[in-house]
Amino acid sequence: MAFSDELWESAADVYDAVRAHPFLTGLTDGTLPHAAFGHFVVQDSHYLRGYARALAVLAARAPTEDDTTLLAQHAAGAIAAEQEMHAALSDALAGETDTRAPMAPTTLAYTSYLLATCHGASFAEGMGAVLPCYWIYARVGEALLAESSPDPLYARWIGMYGGDEFQAVVDAAIALVDRVADELGPAERARVVGHYRTTSRYEWMFWDAAWRRERWPV
Repeated sequence: MAFSDELWESAADVYDAVRAHPFLTGLTDGTLPHAAFGHFVVQDSHYLRGYARALAVLAARAPTEDDTTLLAQHAAGAIAAEQEMHAALSDALAGETDTRAPMAPTTLAYTSYLLATCHGASFAEGMGAVLPCYWIYARVGEALLAESSPDPLYARWIGMYGGDEFQAVVDAAIALVDRVADELGPAERARVVGHYRTTSRYEWMFWDAAWRRERWPV
């Protein structure tokens, strides 16, 4: 079994909870309020900037030049995705969400965890932390694309993450994790699994925060 298989199995229950979340079921049946989706779009914009910084840190620490190039391209791609998403969705959501809203608590916690891990832990642990965003989004996008949505806005967003182009990016990240895992001892492999499960949970929390339209309590 590849190490990536072990990672996926370690958080399979979290992925099942993600797929069952009313935010995602509301996307496919069209019942998700646009205000909740707008909250997600704004927070995802904040998140992707933090995620790009985490990938850039890993690019600087990568073991080979090819790995540096790959992760730097993925960091640039995260920024491009944020810009494309805003261009495609902001007009449609005008008047239904505050596009100037600051980072919500979950967004700040998630990005802070990613950056702390990528700066302070090993390269492999950093990859374990960033991988769920790649992989869970790809699996979610694939599942949602098969189900589609009666809402044109949601169908447009689903198409951004459910296609072959994004899957190729995810496959490259998974292959990198499997390669570096071959050189890890049991203790470090366990730490990678721990980071992977933690950020998988943050993925669920991110969807849930959008569903609740999370704000700072005070």
